[in-house]
Amino acid sequence: MAGPKFDPATPKGLAAFNGFMGSKSYVEGWSYSAADSEFFAKFSGAPDAAKFAHAYRWYIHVAALKGVRGVYLTSTPAPAAPAAPAKVEKKEKAAPKKEEEDDDDFDVFGDDDEEEEAEEESRADKLARLKAEAEARTAAKEAKQRTIVGIEIKPWDTEQDLMELWKKVTSTVTQDGLKWGEACNLVDVAFGIKKIVTTFVMGAKNSSDDVVEAIENMEDDVQSVEVISMNVL
Repeated sequence: MAGPKFDPATPKGLAAFNGFMGSKSYVEGWSYSAADSEFFAKFSGAPDAAKFAHAYRWYIHVAALKGVRGVYLTSTPAPAAPAAPAKVEKKEKAAPKKEEEDDDDFDVFGDDDEEEEAEEESRADKLARLKAEAEARTAAKEAKQRTIVGIEIKPWDTEQDLMELWKKVTSTVTQDGLKWGEACNLVDVAFGIKKIVTTFVMGAKNSSDDVVEAIENMEDDVQSVEVISMNVL
């Protein structure tokens, strides 16, 4: 293999490969090749997406092209919401000073109760505002989310030109935010029939179900479509 000589089994080798893939889609040239398949075999599992983003992107793309199932993104804890209670605590710590100042002007008619009620309302408004801001940040983050989806497309018989079918699918099924992979892989099914394994990247507003349905509507060319992997980038 004329591909990279990195050893992905070591942190140093994996880091070097991650840098190598920074501007590449495949280890050799501009399309999937045997070099990708051979180098993929050196991995015991998917790289850490947070530490080795480029290596991880290449790994899940090749896994989908090879028809490998069960490759999913390892979940990481979501960022903690703003620590609203800390601000409340700060305000509560300042309360004794107010109570000491109010001792000299004690009102036997209960005006202090009205002030405490107003303070409680202000605190509730602040908590509501912080919650709304946290939800807005979460919504903005989800709007930028991108997902890579691996699918397999099965034809009706052995006489079909699968490369022409793949080109037809990728040029016909188009949506805003949907981007097809640069290549596909043909995998044996049975009795001489092969299936197309390929990937596409979609945004938060896209739906993999809509893409699958659009391909299945090509009833004369397509027998079935199945999603085999889905990973958040």
